[in-house]
Amino acid sequence: MAEAWPQGVFPARLIEKLHAQGAIATARPFDADQVQPASLDLRLGDVAYRVRSSFLPGPAHSMVDRIEALKLHEIDLTRGAVLERGCVYLVPLQENLDLPAEVSASANPKSSTGRLDVFTRVIGDRARGFDQMPAGYKGPLYLEVSPRTFPVLVRTGSRLSQMRFRCGDTRITSAEHQALHASDTLVIGGDQPVGEGVALSIDLQGEGRNGLIGFRSKRHTGVVDVDKKNALDVLDFWEPLYNRGQLELTLDPDEFYILVSHEAVHVPPSHAAEMVPFDPLVGEFRVHYAGFFDPGFGHSSAGGTGSRAVLEVRSREVPFLLGHGQSIGKLIYERLAEKPDRLYGSALGSNYQAQTLKLSKHFKPYP
Repeated sequence: MAEAWPQGVFPARLIEKLHAQGAIATARPFDADQVQPASLDLRLGDVAYRVRSSFLPGPAHSMVDRIEALKLHEIDLTRGAVLERGCVYLVPLQENLDLPAEVSASANPKSSTGRLDVFTRVIGDRARGFDQMPAGYKGPLYLEVSPRTFPVLVRTGSRLSQMRFRCGDTRITSAEHQALHASDTLVIGGDQPVGEGVALSIDLQGEGRNGLIGFRSKRHTGVVDVDKKNALDVLDFWEPLYNRGQLELTLDPDEFYILVSHEAVHVPPSHAAEMVPFDPLVGEFRVHYAGFFDPGFGHSSAGGTGSRAVLEVRSREVPFLLGHGQSIGKLIYERLAEKPDRLYGSALGSNYQAQTLKLSKHFKPYP
């Protein structure tokens, strides 16, 4: 008789159990810090394929078939290679899946990947959609990578995306969100409602003496090595933005911004959360590529007393005026399958605990 997996998002112990039972297969052992509190970092394999366009294989084709038809050339990643902005690459991942019948998976870019404006999506064999592996999926995983702003240096083992595993219906209801907020204070500051998720708004007041409100990327820069921390000077890649009294910011099309939520958020140890876009009818902009918030984010015992949500923002087609306090997204909370044995925070060396406005880990502190 097959083992019954508990309902909820899988914390680290259950992810490791999936691996031990062969449901997550890899020829190379896991990295020591690859399993996060409620997600698994996914590692690039040995080769990248430059392809003509993004695609989904659909039920009639394997990924191998479609890559062979669409590839322009192959790139060896074992010694490192630069992926150019504006190009689309497909990289076989080191991890393959053979999921139990009741366990599904979903993927998202890692926070550092989103803050570099590197667009990534995980694709499975014969997939009809991106970033979603249906319950019982068996097969390889591929990562679509398309740098939008900076050219990036990657290599075999670089980790750009992360995967979360679930069993059953994990999202909590509007009433459960309100009850959890009453008991654990999910959002601190601001006046956004808690209902079907925790709504967040934009902060354009700024921080510190100069009122820093965010950063706009520069167009012509050097390469970002995705595996090196605290290596790059901020001003070589970013233009700082300051509050000049208007409490407004015009987003220019084709520009990339790093901004921050007005509210601080808290993910208690019993839950995980995911950032989802706010109603698209409120504005022509996209917020937040990287959507997973592990248990313990902003939790006091894990080194945070509420942490801001850093937001990767692009205007879609036209200039768009943002105002301070404007709603820009929401967090949807999900119950964990069991109590986690580790939390996001300082004990794990997590990069973004207790953060306010912060660029990716690749840049030196600013100012």
